[in-house]
Amino acid sequence: MRIGTKGRYAVVALIDVALNGEKGPVALGEVALRQHISLSYLEQLFAMLRRAGLVMASRGPGGGYRLQRPAAEIALADVFQAVEDGSGQAEGGRDWLAGPGAHVWTGLDQHIANFLRTLTLADAARGATPAGRPSLAAQPARVTGLSADVKLA
Repeated sequence: MRIGTKGRYAVVALIDVALNGEKGPVALGEVALRQHISLSYLEQLFAMLRRAGLVMASRGPGGGYRLQRPAAEIALADVFQAVEDGSGQAEGGRDWLAGPGAHVWTGLDQHIANFLRTLTLADAARGATPAGRPSLAAQPARVTGLSADVKLA
């Protein structure tokens, strides 16, 4: 599963819709202002999210977007799958899922995908994680077997 900018922006925008959509549809212009995301970029993302059945649109005065189903039923994996291409290729054209180290990236992708399948939009909106998972708050890394002067990038 590719974790790129499109997916990250889509999650942020959907969290905004989840938090602000209780009174009705949320206009993308409002999301753009609150989240500092280009309106034209949001329109592209929400077209993909609509095609994937994650949001629905309403037109006219008071129109905007709403979640197609409750936030607790939308896995973050669904969001990333809706907007990211699944080729495994980075922007530079390298296919990380082939060649030396492919097993490392495949295993990492599986862990990420499993985590995102268990984390819902509702979890993300309240900063929670599924039971038994570490908090979403940044945690200091514990690295063993490295000298103290080694820095991880």
